Amino acid sequence: MKIVVIGGSGLIGSKLVKSLGAQGHEVVPASPKTGVNTLTGEGVAEALAGADVVVDVSNSPSFEDAAVLEFFETSTRNLLAAAADAGVGHYVVLSVVGSDRLPDSGYMRAKVAQEKLVVASGIPYSLVHATQFFEFVQGIIDAATDGDTVHLAPVLIEPMAADDVAAEVAEVAVGAPTNALVEVAGPEQFRLDDLGRTILAAQQDPRSVVADPDARYFGATLSERSLVPADGARIAGTRLDDWRTRATRGK
Repeated sequence: MKIVVIGGSGLIGSKLVKSLGAQGHEVVPASPKTGVNTLTGEGVAEALAGADVVVDVSNSPSFEDAAVLEFFETSTRNLLAAAADAGVGHYVVLSVVGSDRLPDSGYMRAKVAQEKLVVASGIPYSLVHATQFFEFVQGIIDAATDGDTVHLAPVLIEPMAADDVAAEVAEVAVGAPTNALVEVAGPEQFRLDDLGRTILAAQQDPRSVVADPDARYFGATLSERSLVPADGARIAGTRLDDWRTRATRGK
């Protein structure tokens, strides 16, 4: 198949391009680096010409509320129009577990808006909701830091490795459209505050973590299960210790 990966030079996109190419598919990595700008529409029609599948794993360059909403709505409209013209038979979007449960987060509202456009498009689709990546936990900690203290809500989190995210998205992309939501998650559950302490201890980072039920998560208040999937999610295999070992070897 010809598969176009939107955001093909990013963390997940680059892994997808490699994985799908190794399976023998014709893979087109589409991003501003390859002359494809989904906001302006530049290069989009050319990239999608003859495509069987489009996989959108792109992300907004800005997480400011208005900017991120503008990015996902404009980008998705441009992509869907080109996909319809090209006769694309499967449109895959990577989103976030809990996006529909965190309306206080501008980023999550933007992802929900993106998904609604895809569902309403009439193009066969699959929505993949992944839990937070191990690679992004440091960013969660940094965003919750005030001085030498990290305020994290003691709620459940079930993170996964970016390699596993890419593998799950690749499997969905080469399959039949689900016209539904597929949730994917890591094999272990943690309390968010405990996970923060574990990551900081491993790095010998002197910051202390406070379990704060009122701590915001990128603007959103969390409940016990805001960040974990429902029953029936696909469970990836990489545990936190395995990922840390691989990350250390890769340095």
